[in-house]
Amino acid sequence: MIRKFIFGLFLLASLFTFRDGLLAQGDEIIILKAEGAVTPAMAGYLERGLKEAEVLGVQAVIIELDTPGGLVGTTQEIVQLFRASTTPVIVYVSPRGAQAASAGSIITMAGHAAAMAPETVIGAASPVGENGVDLEETIFRKISEDLKATVRNLTAQRSPEATQLAEKMIDDARAVTAEEALEVGLIDIIAEDIPDLLEQLDGLTITVNDQPSVLNTAGAAANVLEPSVIEELLFALVNPVLLGLLLTIGVQAILIELSNPGGWAAGLIGILAIGLALYGLGQLPVNWLGVGLIIVAFVLFLMEVKAATHGALALTGTAILIAGLLVLFNSPETPDFLSLSIPAAAAISSVTALFFLFVLSKALGAQRSRPATGAEGLVGKTGPVRSALIATNHGGPFTGKVLVFGELWRAQADEAIEREEEVVVTAVDGFTLHVTKNPDKV
Repeated sequence: MIRKFIFGLFLLASLFTFRDGLLAQGDEIIILKAEGAVTPAMAGYLERGLKEAEVLGVQAVIIELDTPGGLVGTTQEIVQLFRASTTPVIVYVSPRGAQAASAGSIITMAGHAAAMAPETVIGAASPVGENGVDLEETIFRKISEDLKATVRNLTAQRSPEATQLAEKMIDDARAVTAEEALEVGLIDIIAEDIPDLLEQLDGLTITVNDQPSVLNTAGAAANVLEPSVIEELLFALVNPVLLGLLLTIGVQAILIELSNPGGWAAGLIGILAIGLALYGLGQLPVNWLGVGLIIVAFVLFLMEVKAATHGALALTGTAILIAGLLVLFNSPETPDFLSLSIPAAAAISSVTALFFLFVLSKALGAQRSRPATGAEGLVGKTGPVRSALIATNHGGPFTGKVLVFGELWRAQADEAIEREEEVVVTAVDGFTLHVTKNPDKV
């Protein structure tokens, strides 16, 4: 619910930002660039583009797709967006070397027309678990059968061979080239670039919401609707390495602030980092046990500094931090490329542990050190006697003047001390220093 609300705000802001510019240009085609993993951030960008297209009444929307795949739930959301669109959606796998792998193949089929650039690949849509591990048979069959039903609907107006290929992409992880996909009718066009695509699309009859529509794209003006700055940030936040860094930085910054209160920089950095990390985690299937383990790890680091167990708690905390980062994205719905590898988790944990222990030990050491200014800072300081300390009254204290810390002070001692002898301050009573002879000079 929170994620949808935030996306709504971003969508509204982006519409206001880009609408006037597009209307002024009078474009007939909108191009959306869908690159990287299929995540809610990508879905939000595509949704904004399709709404913009409806407002402007453009001829079509071209989705330039290059993805290794992504989340099944988000893929289904994008399929629904495309099929409900009143504006024709053409999915174009581009540029050369691009892929519409896994979820990307289903997104390609969801377009009202599909095209690929030469030397591109589509397919390998078998569902897999975290880190590429095969799913348990029942779960695999459940997900794969659901996906097969989806692709049968999407290829219903294509050839039987296209439907069979689409099902093999799920059952057997089949992947094919652009030429092979065109041969069985899974796609409509192989185009070198956008101008070539527009020329070939011209006159093509497609079906939009059960109504036939003829494209008139030859010579049409095209405009790329780039992701906004906010959308670019959201795309970046699905990187598991970045999320791991943000989460560890945020937790350690807040713990440093709590253990050494009075500043604001660490607390502010911690809040911002955790806020960004939580939003990124909200886009991915997350095991929240991992978050708990990360917090436990930092508590152990804090105890190591306080208790000084010669590294035992620090080593335990590092191990728990590694486990927490690995568990964090340990979900059957998380594809391999959206998971955190063991080397990455170990590197993040080791650097984080060393940095946290170093900063916190320095902060606590500063707290424990003797004050260097004020009255307390005078204790232990040395200086010469400028006016001999002598008894003013019979049996009374010996008083005189001493030069300490660059200033002349009234001094008091339990014995007489001659001029120019060096004394050490033992206590401060108002503006009077209690001194004794410096034992190192005796």
